[in-house]
Amino acid sequence: MVYNCIVPETAQTRLKVNLMPQDAFTLKYVIKELDEKLRGGKVSRINQPAKDELTLFIYTANGTVKLEICAHAQNCRINLAEGDKHSPKEAQAFCMLLRKHLQNAQILSVTQPRFERIAAIKFDCAGDFERAERVLYCEIMGKYSNVILVENGKILGAMKTATLESGAKRILFTGAAYELPAPQEKTDPTDTAALAAAMQGRRCDADFIANNVTGICYSTALDIEAAFGDDATAEDIARYVSGEFLSPCVTYKKGAPDDFKACCFYGEKKSYPTLLQAQTAYYAYVCAKKAFEDKKRRLEGALRTAEKKCEKRLGIILTRLEECKDMESVKLKGELITANIYAIERGASKFTAVNYYDESSPEITIQLDSRLTPAQNAQKYYKRYAKLKRTVAALSVQKRDTEEEKAYLESIRCQLEAADDMRDFEEAETELTALGLIKAENAPKGKKRQTPAAPFRRYEYMGFTIIAGRNNVQNERLTKGLAPADMWLHTQKYHSSHVGILAEGRQVPEEVIKVAAEICAWYSQARDGAKVPVDYTLKKFVKKPSGAKTGFVVYTDYSTALATPDRHPELAVSDGAD
Repeated sequence: MVYNCIVPETAQTRLKVNLMPQDAFTLKYVIKELDEKLRGGKVSRINQPAKDELTLFIYTANGTVKLEICAHAQNCRINLAEGDKHSPKEAQAFCMLLRKHLQNAQILSVTQPRFERIAAIKFDCAGDFERAERVLYCEIMGKYSNVILVENGKILGAMKTATLESGAKRILFTGAAYELPAPQEKTDPTDTAALAAAMQGRRCDADFIANNVTGICYSTALDIEAAFGDDATAEDIARYVSGEFLSPCVTYKKGAPDDFKACCFYGEKKSYPTLLQAQTAYYAYVCAKKAFEDKKRRLEGALRTAEKKCEKRLGIILTRLEECKDMESVKLKGELITANIYAIERGASKFTAVNYYDESSPEITIQLDSRLTPAQNAQKYYKRYAKLKRTVAALSVQKRDTEEEKAYLESIRCQLEAADDMRDFEEAETELTALGLIKAENAPKGKKRQTPAAPFRRYEYMGFTIIAGRNNVQNERLTKGLAPADMWLHTQKYHSSHVGILAEGRQVPEEVIKVAAEICAWYSQARDGAKVPVDYTLKKFVKKPSGAKTGFVVYTDYSTALATPDRHPELAVSDGAD
């Protein structure tokens, strides 16, 4: 058999967003490998890290493995996982149910009912006074995904319950009989006669296969088209589904993992010995990406709230300062009353005087309190002036502090936007926690958070080492650690990483300064700019004012270069995740 092994001409325009990599075909071979790996293993621990996620720790002859089951609509899966996830201090009800019925249970088999997107894990549950077989049905079905524990055909519990009253097509609650989902009105790919009849006179391309063949999503259908062309026969499809062409891999799109497949005949991919290994690698990337995005979203949300409060506070301060702008006019009125005190009649409600403090000597009308003497009216104006003066002094301090806080928050935002991996968030999170903007995340009981601090971004060029800070804490440590004769760089008028060039007693060439300035511009608020002004000076001219916030410095004796932002990955020794 000769197959095409090329990307279909219209693949890129036709390939749809695949929210379900584990179709029935792919799941068939995931389940087959899970059965081989888990059969005979015992459940040692069960956690529920999230409402729609389970982790079963299975002790096998080859050590403990972690089985992850996720019923999230857009990330449903059953896979072997690496790493550990934090679990809530108090276990959820479904987790407690599973612990009650499956703790220390032995796995008898992992199977696929019919050709469905379901993994059925059968357990031998031996208690002190009873022995029972129970089945955990893991339904990997997009928005209909669920995890259901069944004994003797009756549901003991479900992650997501459903009743007829709620409009559900299936009854899923404790005590009800468990029934498989109704089969789709599609043709079984192993029934070649029925499939050939359905294909009669039809073009057997990816669209036809995905819409008419059971258990095959569009991504898999597109691969079948790539293997056999758009004139595939029923026998071709049956052979494909039988696993004849299995070649587990992770596919890539724009250099990043895009999916995992049991086999793939087109596009960029990385092969793996087993489908479970490909699946584990793919979901390790997916989970890491999600954790990164969730962490960034959490920190940015807290930062955004703080920035809004800061802006509101600054607005109030500026409004009050505006109200105090006539302070000197109040003082002048008091002085003019005093200068004309003997010319003012007692009980007068106003008085017109010549303003001798103005060169044009204009007349000014001053409102008086008729109940007060002229001297008392003058004192009233003086007291009002003194109060306004105190208010302006206090507001000026508040304005300065608020503007500094605003600038500090902007610097944190800059470092969040430049984050490369989870470690970049650690010190930003520490800063936000110290400011009271977020609560510290609890580590698992008995464990301390020991995420190592990310190293400086480091580059080598023309024999010189260039280093760049990732956050305010690093910026301060970087600047403090430079030698007096080392070069120091920072964008002018924009928040950016502190960048250092290690001179080691040498004269730093202009070309090295240019490259360092481009890196500094890249890790700044002006990353999207064309020509970014970057100041550079020797470290000995950089000082941190007493009481200044982390990472804040002042500098003198500097020159300025106009730099085009450039990350310079080709020069990086470590600029991302290490």
